[in-house]
Amino acid sequence: MREVRPVLPVECHGCGHSLPRHPEEIQTVGTVQRHQVTELPPIQPYIIEYQCPKVVCPACGEGTRAPLPEEAQGDFGPQLMALIAYLTVVCRMPRRVVEAFLEHVLGISMSLGSTQKCWEQASAAVAEPCRELEEQLKNEPVLNSDETGWRNNGEKRYIWALVARHFVFYTVATTRSSEVLIHLLGAVFAGILCSDRYGAYFKYHKGLAQLCWAHLKRDILGIQDFAKTTDAERFCRDALALYASLFRLWRKFQRGLIDRTQLIARSIPLQKRWFALAGRYLDSDDREVRNLATALFQHCDKLFTFIERPGVEPTNNAVERALRIAVQWRKIAFGNRSAQGEVATARLLTVSQTCRMQGRNPLGYLTEAIICYRRRQPPPSLLPQQK
Repeated sequence: MREVRPVLPVECHGCGHSLPRHPEEIQTVGTVQRHQVTELPPIQPYIIEYQCPKVVCPACGEGTRAPLPEEAQGDFGPQLMALIAYLTVVCRMPRRVVEAFLEHVLGISMSLGSTQKCWEQASAAVAEPCRELEEQLKNEPVLNSDETGWRNNGEKRYIWALVARHFVFYTVATTRSSEVLIHLLGAVFAGILCSDRYGAYFKYHKGLAQLCWAHLKRDILGIQDFAKTTDAERFCRDALALYASLFRLWRKFQRGLIDRTQLIARSIPLQKRWFALAGRYLDSDDREVRNLATALFQHCDKLFTFIERPGVEPTNNAVERALRIAVQWRKIAFGNRSAQGEVATARLLTVSQTCRMQGRNPLGYLTEAIICYRRRQPPPSLLPQQK
């Protein structure tokens, strides 16, 4: 609380007598009624002027001038630079809107080129923490992965997101193929990879995997909406009934009504029924039903990993939420215009979403990272701290 403003009555409500107008003159009874209003103070730029006089040595008479502190290099301070990155990434504001906000709200006139330089320095400041997260990816026990379209100066790109237990990692690539997974996770990933049924994941990962049930349900509903054959109607009816039974069981487990052993035991009949349902429609005359049944039959084992393995979710919703941020940014800013911009986008998205997941303040983290970068000190890590 910064200020207290007493509100005093002018006259007595009982007899109409005039009352004292100064707080030190009044006598009160009972408790004080309080009402607080949150307000912004007048906003003005905070300008620090570093003065470097040439100090004369009393011994030899030589003049010596101290160099500027490392954190004072450039025309803009770490907090302002971090704010520009925050407004762009977390608030998804276009660069020109950020420029207008700085001028009209904060009273700071900056050119578009200056905001770009601030953005690039924020990206450089978090390069090492992002590299650490990339190295950690291959060691994670469970990863959710997905990708979506991106643009660089009109050219097609893909932005990938990988969600681990304690962090999110983004990268922009020219391809949607398994080459990206090999680059990030190595030739073989020892953990559990959770994804949709996109072919790159099947090509890359031969170990334990979890396919997204939300994608599967959408596919079933899509066939049902346009069902014109008896096979489609029956397949969708039976598949949705099994889906509902399985997730009723899963919700009981989540609420603690059954334990993992009971979950596994009760799911076995449902797993068998899924496999049998897919097998019945492998030769269906309905192409959509046949294709989905074939996918279920071939990858049925990858649908139920979440039943037995702790830390695995049945859907890919975590990474889809992470990609939604990138999609919103793409629709507002239309992607990037340079390779350097792609790198900055991936790094700053990684930082903002990882801070959100860890309950950290992304603006505070970016400020600290930029200060460390200017002082040539190691930036704060984004890896979960061992207790």
